[in-house]
Amino acid sequence: MGNQENSNSKIEFVVLTVVGVLALLLVGLVLLWRSKRKLFVERLVDSNSGLTVFSNTQIKKATRNFLEKLGEGGFGCVFKGTLPGSSMVAVKMLKDLGQGEKQFRAEVQTIGMLQHINLVRLFGFCAEGSKRLLVYEYMENGSLSSHLFSKSSVKLIWELRYSIALGTARGLAYLHEECKDCIIHCDIKPDNVLLDADLCPKVADFGMAKLLCRDFSRALTTMRGAIGYLAPEWISGLPITHKSDVYIYGMMLLEIISGRRNVEKIKEGKFTYFPIFAAVKVNEGDVMCLTGYRLEGDADVEQLSRACRIACWCIQDAEDHRPMMGHVVRMLEGVMDVEVPPIPRSLLNFVGMEDCTPSTDLYSL
Repeated sequence: MGNQENSNSKIEFVVLTVVGVLALLLVGLVLLWRSKRKLFVERLVDSNSGLTVFSNTQIKKATRNFLEKLGEGGFGCVFKGTLPGSSMVAVKMLKDLGQGEKQFRAEVQTIGMLQHINLVRLFGFCAEGSKRLLVYEYMENGSLSSHLFSKSSVKLIWELRYSIALGTARGLAYLHEECKDCIIHCDIKPDNVLLDADLCPKVADFGMAKLLCRDFSRALTTMRGAIGYLAPEWISGLPITHKSDVYIYGMMLLEIISGRRNVEKIKEGKFTYFPIFAAVKVNEGDVMCLTGYRLEGDADVEQLSRACRIACWCIQDAEDHRPMMGHVVRMLEGVMDVEVPPIPRSLLNFVGMEDCTPSTDLYSL
């Protein structure tokens, strides 16, 4: 009996020792995890803008070393990331801006204070060494471009297109007219209009003009050809104003209506450039033919006519003839009348001879 009791005691001692060691290891692992998480969570917050200041290491962890690329544009690449608590974010890695950390921080602070339901929210940034990273809210449904021009995406019905056009206009109107300093986007296009889980449109990259400063005009012109979106004054080398944004918005509105990119050639009788074709049809009052093939004419005629007229007013040659974005919002809301606009003459200067041939007829309409 004595030997058996002694054996049982030894077994109990071994078991308790193993359990104790495992418990200590578990506690140690928990403490280690919490300390690492604390290091990650306790980020500096900029007192002026409320933006989180991330380190490059923190962002590399959040993006799993920039593993999943969401897209790439003229200003850098965007990667998907996850913050502690499973918050999804989009991290934009900017190309070399050639500016100091102090200037970058000051300009990001300005952008961080801008908040509107139709602007993508900026959560924070990283300015470590030569790294310049921006951390935005993650938009579940990607860009408007991916839905407008992709045959495999879910069809955007007319009501949704009109809502997206209105929301985008509200975001731009806020930047132009409601901020302390007028902010010109300069690059509004379907690729820079993002859609959240409810397909609410949010304007992205609205601070790039400020961040890129003098190099912005050169970068944008290099990135894109003349006739895609750029206003005549931009192509002519004149100063850029908020009315240049209005022109670009008008071009994008034509794309929302038609579901085709303006730079693509078309075969519509004697026309090869869609904006001219659209302007003529708006002048003639025949707007149903402007809807994209995916809509198949399924659009509210009054709204469609209104949107087409607004688009053509936005792309007028003279800046003074274009409406303010606030007026665009009210016209889309139906609280302001929209007259039939004249056909912009400058469009003919940047297209092939096929569209230039009937110019006499166009000007006589």
